[in-house]
Formats: sequence, C-alpha cells, structure tokens
Amino acid sequence: MSSLLPSKKRKVSEPDSAALDSPPPMLDESSGPMTAVPKNSDTTIDEALYSRQLYVLGHEAMKHLQKSSVLISGLRGLGVEIAKNIILGGVKAVTLHDEGTAQWSDLSSQVVVLANTPLQCQLQVAEVCHSRGIKLVVADTRGLFGQLFCDFGEEMLLRDSTGEQPLSAMVSMVTKGNPGIVTCLDEAQHGFESGDFVSFSEVQGMKELNGREPIEIQVLGPYTFSICDTSSFSDYICGGIVSQVKLSKKISFKPLVASLAEPDFVITDFAKYSHPAHLHIGFQALHEFCVQNSRQPRPHNKEDAEKVVALAQAVNAGALPSVRQDILDEDLIRKLAYVAAGDLAPINAFIGGLAAQEVMKACSGKFMPIRQWLYFDALECLPEDQEGSMEDKCVPHQNRYDGQVAVFGTDLQEQLGEQKYFLVGAGAIGCELLKNFAMIGLGCGEHGEITVTDMDTIEKSNLNRQFLFRSWDVTKSKSERAAAAVRQINPHIRVISHQNRVGPDTEHIYTDDFFQNLDGVANALDNVDARMYVDQRCVLYRKPLLESGTQGTKGSVQVVIPFLTESYRSSYDPPEKSIPICTLRNFPNVIEHTLQWARDEFEGLFKQPAENANQYLTDPKFMDRTLGLAGTQCLEVLEAVQRSLVQQRPHTWVDCVTWAYHHWHTKYSDDIQQLLHNFPPNQLTSSGALFWSGPKRCPHPLTFDVNNSLHLDYVMAAANLFAQMYGLTGSQDRSSLVTLLQSLPVPRFTPKSGVKIHDSDEELQDSSASFDDSHLQEVKGKLPSPASLSGFKMHPIDFEKDDDSNFHMDFIVAASNLRAENYDISPADRHKSKMIAGKIIPAIATTTAAVVGLVCLELYKVVQGHQKLQSYRNSFINLALPLFIFSEPLAPPRHQYYHRVWTLWDCFEVRGRQPNGEEMTLKQFLDYFKTEHRLEVTMLSQGVSMLYSFFMPGAKLKKRLEQPLTEIVSCVSKRKLGQHVRTLVLELCCSDVNGDDVEVPYVRYIIR
Repeated sequence: MSSLLPSKKRKVSEPDSAALDSPPPMLDESSGPMTAVPKNSDTTIDEALYSRQLYVLGHEAMKHLQKSSVLISGLRGLGVEIAKNIILGGVKAVTLHDEGTAQWSDLSSQVVVLANTPLQCQLQVAEVCHSRGIKLVVADTRGLFGQLFCDFGEEMLLRDSTGEQPLSAMVSMVTKGNPGIVTCLDEAQHGFESGDFVSFSEVQGMKELNGREPIEIQVLGPYTFSICDTSSFSDYICGGIVSQVKLSKKISFKPLVASLAEPDFVITDFAKYSHPAHLHIGFQALHEFCVQNSRQPRPHNKEDAEKVVALAQAVNAGALPSVRQDILDEDLIRKLAYVAAGDLAPINAFIGGLAAQEVMKACSGKFMPIRQWLYFDALECLPEDQEGSMEDKCVPHQNRYDGQVAVFGTDLQEQLGEQKYFLVGAGAIGCELLKNFAMIGLGCGEHGEITVTDMDTIEKSNLNRQFLFRSWDVTKSKSERAAAAVRQINPHIRVISHQNRVGPDTEHIYTDDFFQNLDGVANALDNVDARMYVDQRCVLYRKPLLESGTQGTKGSVQVVIPFLTESYRSSYDPPEKSIPICTLRNFPNVIEHTLQWARDEFEGLFKQPAENANQYLTDPKFMDRTLGLAGTQCLEVLEAVQRSLVQQRPHTWVDCVTWAYHHWHTKYSDDIQQLLHNFPPNQLTSSGALFWSGPKRCPHPLTFDVNNSLHLDYVMAAANLFAQMYGLTGSQDRSSLVTLLQSLPVPRFTPKSGVKIHDSDEELQDSSASFDDSHLQEVKGKLPSPASLSGFKMHPIDFEKDDDSNFHMDFIVAASNLRAENYDISPADRHKSKMIAGKIIPAIATTTAAVVGLVCLELYKVVQGHQKLQSYRNSFINLALPLFIFSEPLAPPRHQYYHRVWTLWDCFEVRGRQPNGEEMTLKQFLDYFKTEHRLEVTMLSQGVSMLYSFFMPGAKLKKRLEQPLTEIVSCVSKRKLGQHVRTLVLELCCSDVNGDDVEVPYVRYIIR
C-alpha cells in the first residue's frame, strides 16, 4: 500500500510529549501511530471536567466533538501544541503520526491536521481529504512567521457562526405596512444586524407575529428595524419580546490546489494588510528551496535568502493575475528566509491555538472557520536597530534552544536565562506562561529566577485547560504543582512557588527589595482589582508588565512599558452595570434578574443572619456598632438576630422543613399577592399607560404542589441549608419529605393596605425610611442575653457553586426558576444558572494558548529593551469569528505644571532622612516643596489616610507640623510601619505661585 506521508526522522522530546498526558484521554502506544482515546465510549459529558468549555461550546457542539476523530501528522513543537489543545478539548480520539509511514486507513478520521509538512505532501493529502469529505487543517510555522489553511469541504454545516447568546429586546411598537417597522424600548439598543432572523412572543394585538417562522430583518436604527409585510395583520396593542434566532447554513471551501492558485485571506494585522499576499508566494518559494536543497535556508544567510527571493519572483511570475504582485516585497521574503529555520514556542502556541480551534470548528460546526488562508508574522520581535549580519550568532549549538537561537542569536538567549520574573497566578494562563517560559529558557540561567504565586488549589474543572495539572493533583496547590511540572519540561528552570495573594496584606513578602530586583511582571489573574493593584506596583517600581486575559474565544494582551506606554489602569473595562434594586425586588423581566435575586436570597437566608447572630453572641461592641447604622438598618439587623435566635430557631429536621415550606409561601405566593394588591393588573400610570407594560411583567402567585418537582427541590434544598446553619442533621429522603409536607397546613395570607412598595430606584432613594424608637427598644428587649446562649454557635454558609452535593446550586436553581414562573420568564437549566449565579468566566484551552503565545512575543521585545512604541503590540482576538486586532500601545497621557512635563511614570523622589540622620518633619516636607518646586501643598495623603490639609484645626496642625512623616502615617492609619517598608507613596494637592490648583506627580518618600 502506498504511503501518503514520508517518514520523518524526528521524535517528540520527553517534555513535549508529557504535555499530552492529559486527564480527559488516555494515550495508548502501539507499533503504529499513537492514538489518544477517551475513557468512556459514550457521549456523556463530564460537566465537572468540561464545565468552563461547555460555556464556550454548548452541549450540542461538545457532543459532536466527543464523537470526532482527529489525525495529526508532524510532531515538532507546532504539532505537539495542536495535539495538546485538541486532546484537552475532549475529542473522541487523536491519532499522532510522526516517525513511520502513514497508511490510507489513517485517513478514516473526520479531521486531518498537517503540521510543518512539505507542500507536495500537503497537496497529495488534501486531494484525498477533499474527495472523501474529510476536513483538513494545514499549519506551518517558520521562525517568526505562521501559516494556516482550512478546507472543510464543499458543504460544511455551520450551526452557529459567533457563539454569542441570542439577543432579545422588548417591543414598544409595531407598525402596519410593507415592511412593518418594529420599535424597541429605549432602555437598551437592540444589537441586531441586518440579515439576522428573529421571532416574536407575547405580542398583544398583532398576534400573527407570535410563533411565526423566523423573520429576516433590516436594521434601521439602534432601536428600530423592519420585518415582513404586516399590512394585513391585526393592530398592535402593546408588549412583545423579539428574540434573535440562529439558523444553520452551509458554507463551501475550495480544495488546496485551487485555493493555492486563488487564495482568500483572513487579515490578522491591518497595519500589514499587504503581507498575506506576499507571504503566500514566499511560503511556496520556501517549500521549493527545501525541495531543491534538501534543507531549510541557513539562519540569516544572505546567499540562501537571495535564492529564496529568486524563487519567489519565479512563483510570482507564474501566478494568476489576481494573485501576482506588481512589486514583490523582497525585504519581507528575505526576512522569511532568514528566520525560516527557527522554531519558536510562542509562535507555535499562537498558531497551534488557532489550528486547534479550527479543528474544533470542523468537528462541531460551531463558530465561523478561517476561509481559507491565514498568515501571521511578528517581525517586530527582531532587534530594533540591527546592524551587520547575525549569521555568526545564529549557529546551532545542539541544544533545546537552537530553534530560538536561529532567529535571535545567542545574545538574547543569554538575556532570557538571566531574567527575574514575577508571575501572578497559576491558573490557565499561568500554566501556559510557565510552559512557554520553560520552552524559551526564561529564568533558566545561573542568576535567573521565576517566582509564581497563586493561593488557589486545583479543582477537577481546572484539568480541562490548566494542562500542567493531572487528576492526582486535585486539592493540591496550583503554584506548587505547576512549578513541579515545568521543572520536568526544562530541568534548568529556576522557579519558586508561593501560595500568597498579592495585595496590601502581603507587602511584607513582596517588598520594595523584591520588586526592585525584578526584571518584569506577568499577570495571569481573573479579577480587575488584583490587576489594578499589580499594575500600581509596576508603575511605582517602574517594571514592565505583561497583562492578558481570556473569556471564551475572546482574548486580549496589553504590554505596559515604563515611560513608553500607558498603564493598565489608564484604560480598563468599566464595571458591569448593576441591576436596579426595585427590578430585583419586584419587577424582574429576564432570567438574570431572578438568578441574582436567588443569590441575594441565599446570602440573606444562610449567611448574613448567622454572621450577625454570632457577632451578637461574641462581640460586646456589636450592639453599639449596629445602633450606629443609618436609616432602618439597625432595626432590620436586630430583627434578623431575634428571628435567628428565638422565633425561627429550629430544633429538629421537621422544624427546618416547616420553615422552608412557610418561606416558599412567603416569597412565591404572599409577596406576589401583596404586590398585585398594590398594583392591580389593570392599573394605569399617571400618563394613562398600563402600569404592567414594557419592562414590568405582571406576576401571578403560585400554589404549592407536592407533586411539582421544582417545589419539592426548593423545600429540600432550603431545609437542608437551614439545618446546616444550625448544625442539625438534614435529609435527602424525598418520599418522607412529601409525607411531611402533606401534613402541614397551608399558611393563610390576606394582602394589607398601607404597605409601601417602591416602583423605581429613584422613588426608593427619595423616600426617607423611619421607624418608631419604641419598637426598636422592644426588639432589643426580646433578644436573649449572650450568657443564656453560652456555647451556642451558628454556621454561616459561603456559596460554593462547584459542589453538587451541598444543595447550594439546588437552592439557586429552584429559587430562581420559581421566581421566573411567577413572572412568566423562561427558566434556566442548572448549567446556565451556575454560569450566571456563579459568575463563571467561560474558558477554552485554544484561546489561552493563542493569547499566551502573543504575550511571549511581547516578552521577547521587553527583554531586548525595545524602545520604539511601534515595536509593541496590544492585541484583541476572537477565535469564533475569527477576528484579530493588533494595535500600538498608547503613550502615557502628558501633564504639565510650570514648564515641567510629566506622565504617570514620573514622581517626586524625596529622601526622608536628613544628613544628620533625623527624619524630615511635616513642616520641613512642606517647606521643601515650596523652596525646591515652588509648590504650595494644600493636602497630603497616604493611601486613605489624610496626613495634612490646609483646613485642619489649628491645634492639631501645630502638633502635626513638628512630627516626622512616618510617625504621622502610623498615627493616622493606626498601623506601625514594618521594617520591610523602605518607601511611602504620598499623594499631593498643590497650588502654584499664582494660587491656581495644579496637577502634580505622586511622591516617592524614601525612609530607608
């Protein structure tokens, strides 16, 4: 039987092959190609393992993925990177081919991946794949260049091109006409695009729209769009929800031979818009050079480079007119030849992440594939002002870094080894960064070092994308196990693991000396506050910061360079818009509202009451502190304590069930009846419009039914959580629970007049809540004395979304969906509820790999000391679309006082110790600025502590002026400065000699 792929003489190195030892599949080696197969042959999805990826792909796409087989041929760095990402993704089987002969039978896979394969082999395999309906991905990396090609056949079914949740909006008007015009409520823009399909529900009057087949729309404005002919429909009255409908469609691909002649490109960098067409020719010339010479062009060799340029001119001359370039970019082709022998882990990570995502698209039909060529280069990584030939510095030394030395030479390799870096976070991005650091040799020299810290432990859900971890690492420290894993990849890496949070409370660990000794910092964090803090420290110590993040198929990279770029805090995403209080309390209209309400219920029922009760019993100052709360808060807290310790305190499981049963009636029946009593269904507003219209959905009370599983779920979860809070034993016996509930009488409720319910947050803020002081005293008098409950302790419950046995998510799902039923809102399943209530960030290994590849390309530039803003790249990618945006970082904003121009990187450096050894007093500090900088300090602060202000009382000011600054700081902050503190950051408000306020830099006050 003839072979399709020639024998390769390269084996996978041990560190790289270890990356394939992932929990989802098991690797079985035989005499032929190696195949990764899953532990289970069915398509049951392990949600505990794949939970974060499921939020990216969805269950349907994941099931398609688990039925798919993939062949990967070519296991250099790129092939291994692709294999790692695909195996983590959870496909059915992965066959790995490198050394030996591939047979026709190997092409029984649904997807074939060719990595770093000769062009002639690509064409041969591509012809077979296209004729047999096998999807093909071709990936290639050459030094700082990458190439990707996809052929998914003539009729690929695309189920969802973006992966975004379908949009929906509330309708305020639909006109009769051809076409009809739909106007949405002006609370938020509808977000639809022309060509989208939508469906309607809950429309009153024009009922012909409800349940109709999806309608194609044309967007007219941010709140309007046109639909079909509505001229014969009934008149629109009110209401309605319009929802986006995602329809499957078929897309076609040209075979490789045709696409090679007439390519279509996905642009990765619009600043290099012309590069793909030239690189398309250049890669063909490179393949021809290898055929003619049986080798790659020698690194930075001018003779070989000119041969490649000549071959490229020949390819260009024979190309079709649509492809032929009038003037071939010979300099670009020459640089391609210079670095083609190189093999860089960051480029492999980026192209490998993209290639693996394309494989997942081919298997699942989820997300828009690359159609059909993608070229990428990172030439900015080369030295900025290169003079002379680098060839003599790029000679191979027969070690693991030869592929990198072929591109950059030995100087950069030595610099990388001596770097001292601080990696904050050892999760998905942290693991990828550590792997890449080990592969490129960062911190592997005699004086190099990487410090990684992460306070989290490993959970099962981490194993799907944090590939340094194995199943036996669950419950162990992330940073410790990640450090151990990368030592296996590269034994020379000098890595130290910590389990600390990075913040103000660990500044005695991450001291001035610690930061001063660093060469740079890389963030691998999942929250803005931590990012802001690390960014602040990097600005203070003037250290480069590599910032990155992912969310599903989206990823971003920001590089922060002292004095050259703005910092992270200069421009970051605004916080999420909060849900109005009144919407949560009484007027929800989407499932997100009911889920947030359920989360608030959880905190208000099972955490806060227990915490308050424990403080009342143990803290003598609790009562005074509570009485000092504003408004009615003090009364509400004390009433809650009384309920917890007296009125609602259970003693048996039956008491817990009774409480849960009564609480069900309060929330889903009684409160709704009271709301409808205040605002009847037909009530009109002052303008004559229906009160229950637009975003206000008219609710209805529920009737408890023991045969309704959702009702039973709520009582079971609530009763067990209530029992846990009091240290009582719960139960999971549903049949005995039904029997018990059937014996309980239905609580009676009659709506009351005079109960105030606010219908907007504005009305709530304008209201002045008050209470009768005698009632407060009555509540205080009914509280049991702490002495009478000596030894009693409640157990506050912290919400934990990932433990399916603790009743937390059972309560959230039931509470939210019951609330949704009250308001006729479509319920959410447990999977979606967990994502929203748990604020889970969707994640997938492919995006993480691609983003970290981009981070490490910026690292090359940082280590070389690039000083041109245009050399660096901030990036945003969305692998689903696919979309790539690269841009130069922004320069820091410039400010000025007098004739001095300054940026966020500048500061006043003031030495607190005088020549006589004594510390500067506040008066001397103020005089210094007046004398040296002609600035009148009007206010001085350190953190949240106000040290000085011009309006300070005279006696206080007189005393403070004679005190040393550190003494004032300790006094005001009520904290003694530790011996590790060498500098203080002081903020100033100043005026100039004319008395005008001026903005000035901060002060770096050196005390040791």
